[in-house]
Amino acid sequence: MLMLAFPDVQVLDVTGPLEVFAMASQELARHRGADAGYQICLAAWRRGPLRCSSGLELVADIACEKLRGPIDTLLVAGGEGVRAAVSDAGLVAWIARAAARSRRVAGVCSGAFLLARAGLLDGRRATTHWSNVEDLARAFPAVRVESDPIYVRDGNVYTSAGVTAGMDLALALVEEDCGREVALAVARRLVLFLKRPGGQSQFSSQLAGQLSDRAPLRELQAWIADHPAADLSVEALARRVAMSPRHFARVFARELSVTPARYVERVRVEIARRRLEESSLGVDGVAAESGFGSTETMRRAFLRNLSVNPVEYRSRFRAIVPGTRVKEST
Repeated sequence: MLMLAFPDVQVLDVTGPLEVFAMASQELARHRGADAGYQICLAAWRRGPLRCSSGLELVADIACEKLRGPIDTLLVAGGEGVRAAVSDAGLVAWIARAAARSRRVAGVCSGAFLLARAGLLDGRRATTHWSNVEDLARAFPAVRVESDPIYVRDGNVYTSAGVTAGMDLALALVEEDCGREVALAVARRLVLFLKRPGGQSQFSSQLAGQLSDRAPLRELQAWIADHPAADLSVEALARRVAMSPRHFARVFARELSVTPARYVERVRVEIARRRLEESSLGVDGVAAESGFGSTETMRRAFLRNLSVNPVEYRSRFRAIVPGTRVKEST
């Protein structure tokens, strides 16, 4: 398990995934013996301590030029230093050569730019941090950039969204290598949800709502989150902000780049997710509390937004944080 870092790297892009693999090794050692885990190595293109964008320093285990032989997994971190790293022809060439002798390759966050510069993403689907997707698509038109997913796999090449999404990707790799039980044990120790589906959106509707410049709309968004089971039709929402339904729908879509109905659905999905994670309510009760009205309506909304149904979502989370057994609706 080889992680490549460089000056001004994002420290969580490095330490987050490596912590996942280190904990997986501990789990494997307990059950399968000391030699069953990952061999983790931090490599640097330049000698000397690596100063991260946060100001912390990392000390690499080895310089890239000294690495020989096959590599199981090549991980390439991201961060502010990518801007300079993609212009380093020697580093980019080394990544291309190292990838050729790797079983699989993964870019964390803006590490996707280095993979793309090395030609490893040509013709492939890929993602990166939401703030960089347009730059990635513009700079590398041969890459099929997807703006929404937390992580993407195309063949033996993986890319993830920003920062903590690298841990989601690492958990997926651990599950692929070692099985679900080991990945669950790691997620439990890290207090992570195993596993956010790769196709899950990088954005939450609440974060998107903060982009509104109009105070009445911001207040309305807060009210929607507090009253998910209320009448949230366009007509009802328009009355709350003293607008005509047509004008309200137009202003809302212009301010938030999403229709009122779509926004309401996303808010209700997020509220339902929290209820499924934190409460012992059955799925039908969660659907009622979060404003869906029926379990079937909620199921369809979950599939549209999360690519997973409510029962499966709860079963994944509850496997990590055991709670009261509740009867689920089918």
